Amino acid sequence: MGEEDAAPTEQDWLTYISEDLPRTVQESADSAISSARSLQRSSSTHLRSLQEFVPQIGTRYRYYEEAFFAKVKDELVSLREHPALTAGVAVTSCLLLMRGPRRFLIRKTLGRLQSEEAQFVRAENNVKELSLSVDLMKKESQKLFERSVLAERDMKRGHFDLKDAGTQIQGIARSVYKAETEAADLMDLLREIPGREALKLRADVASMASHLRQQRSAIDKKIIKISELGVPV
Repeated sequence: MGEEDAAPTEQDWLTYISEDLPRTVQESADSAISSARSLQRSSSTHLRSLQEFVPQIGTRYRYYEEAFFAKVKDELVSLREHPALTAGVAVTSCLLLMRGPRRFLIRKTLGRLQSEEAQFVRAENNVKELSLSVDLMKKESQKLFERSVLAERDMKRGHFDLKDAGTQIQGIARSVYKAETEAADLMDLLREIPGREALKLRADVASMASHLRQQRSAIDKKIIKISELGVPV
């Protein structure tokens, strides 16, 4: 069969529905009105034309009708072969057509974008705060390092000073011990001398000897404390 006898395509059918068919109907109506007005002059001629045109419209209409239902049949077969996809598309379409789900989807999408933006801003602020904290800790650490260096110097100097003081204290301790020995010898000598003057001198020596013992005791405690600090005396 030739190209004129082939079944029309879907595009041809849509073109016919939107353009050819309305124009054909309008032309047919105009032709019928014109035929009615000139019925007396050319009734037989227009009747034959109308009889020839009506079968042509019927034939073309049947072609497009068959193409339309064939397309619908193919779509139904495709939907039947993919039921899950069909159900998903149908449900999604219904939800998007409903005002409530559509607003919910838009609100959630915008809310998520706003939430991500808020999270980014919050994270950026946290980074800035952390950077400030790190800088502050660096400055504080530097100050502490400088103080530790000074303290170490002071400690070394103090260690030297303490050692020197311990040595001097040891010298005083030896002098006190020597003075105590002399006081004891003097007490023995004064006991052998009679008289009030000797008795008074013996009382003075006894008082000095007691004071020396107290000094020696305090010096010994200080020497022990210096030794406990790890400074040799």
